Amino acid sequence: MKDAIYPLILAAVATMSTAAFSFAATDWSDFSGDVLILGEFHDNPDHHAEQAKAARIIVPNAVVFEMLTPAEASALADIPRNPGDMTEATEGFHWTNIADYADILAASSVIIGAALPREDMRAAFSDGAAQTFGPEADIFGLTEPLSEDEQAARELGQFDAHCEAMPLEMMGGMVEAQRLRDAAFARTVLTAIDKYGAPVMLITGNGHARLDWGVPAYLARVRPNLDVTSIGQGERQEPPEGVFSWTLNGAASPDRGDPCAVFTQ
Repeated sequence: MKDAIYPLILAAVATMSTAAFSFAATDWSDFSGDVLILGEFHDNPDHHAEQAKAARIIVPNAVVFEMLTPAEASALADIPRNPGDMTEATEGFHWTNIADYADILAASSVIIGAALPREDMRAAFSDGAAQTFGPEADIFGLTEPLSEDEQAARELGQFDAHCEAMPLEMMGGMVEAQRLRDAAFARTVLTAIDKYGAPVMLITGNGHARLDWGVPAYLARVRPNLDVTSIGQGERQEPPEGVFSWTLNGAASPDRGDPCAVFTQ
């Protein structure tokens, strides 16, 4: 698998901007780009705290959230920007631990939701990302098949992520669903830039923040002149898997128990 990923890493590094190489991620006041993508492990409170810190210092014109649907984000437009009110307002939202995002929501002047409907994800799994995405699929590169190396690497990654509890043959559909989400998040970021101006921040999982095949790859394809920085957040001094402009690895790791237990219950 490492042999399959290595050429992808080289391709991703080739697309990194000068700003991405010199940017010190712990000093958010240095950021001057168009888009900041802040990855995370969804259940890590230290990652959420770092995102809120970045938003307070950078003051982006809009913040896009993987964790919110457009309707949920619209419901927060007039909510006072403090964590208590955000916690109360997000009760019942679809993302299980959305209350953990109260600080970053409170630090966001404009909140935009990027989550896709479940039926879109099921359609991408069965019919492919291109057909589900719509008329701009070609612009975003979804009509082009992945290279054999990338397809194999991503299918194995999905297989591992699902604890090998699902047949490997099903992972092609999972990859298509992931491609759909990455392209859709990129489209939402571009819409936010066009409406509110730069900078725009995206809050998302580390997998979507990857330079090699995540949201940044679609942004680079559709609007190559954008200055995009993507930060991955790891734990216990271990970086997250993938290629990023920079990584922050000092967070502690919460007690997650056995992540594969759900597949054996």
